Amino acid sequence: MPADYHTHTPLCMHAEGIPEQYIDAAIAAGLTEYGIADHAPVGEGFFDDWRMLDSQLPEYFEWVERAKSHASDKLSVRVGMECDWLAGCESWITELRNRHQWDYLIGSVHYINDKWDFDNPKWVGSRWAEADIDQVWETYWQTYIEMADSGLFDILGHSDLIKKFGHKPAGDLCRFYEPAIDAIATSGAIIELNTAGWHKPCAEQYPHSEFLELARDGGIDLVISSDAHHPDEVARDFEKAKKVAKAAGYIETTLIKQGVRSYEAL
Repeated sequence: MPADYHTHTPLCMHAEGIPEQYIDAAIAAGLTEYGIADHAPVGEGFFDDWRMLDSQLPEYFEWVERAKSHASDKLSVRVGMECDWLAGCESWITELRNRHQWDYLIGSVHYINDKWDFDNPKWVGSRWAEADIDQVWETYWQTYIEMADSGLFDILGHSDLIKKFGHKPAGDLCRFYEPAIDAIATSGAIIELNTAGWHKPCAEQYPHSEFLELARDGGIDLVISSDAHHPDEVARDFEKAKKVAKAAGYIETTLIKQGVRSYEAL
């Protein structure tokens, strides 16, 4: 079974479970490797209520070491972080990368214009109802391209998260996908097939199969991720994801250790 590199810990304030439960789930699923990549702090200040604080990084490393100890020789455990792309974050991400020998960093866009956390359910009946969907998508994808262009991340997370609540512009969405694919291919970053989308209102994986096909044609590497926030979600829907990846033309997924890649056949 492919590696699952996008999983969380309770330090992000919206996940549950202990390291041993996550590792047991990963072993039971037959994962090749297990990666921990919780929501990274964004500096000294309190930014929102779904990420760890900078002062909690030592606790995070303790959590990781506890997971590695429990895994022992039964499973390789990798360590990363999921970092938000925000205006002016480049120096902070660089500093964060120098804090530890990370296996990888995931870059994600959860905010539009650094203010609207568009994937937060609290906005479903208000801000989304008032939004110009075409403009929202344009802003989101431009932000995603800027993140890819930065070259700061090994993996880019849930590429079309903007569709989470089912809001999509009319017409051919390749007008959004193609410029993003070009930027990702130029950056050399890996993308993920994130299975969490099947359990959200959009009811499809992130990203859409058409995006995956374009990514494969562009030579972009792939990982399959659960985005687990509970032990029961580790490697969730990976068999289904493998079929989707194969249908898009992928024949292998990526393994990563301290930034160095290898590949595993699907």
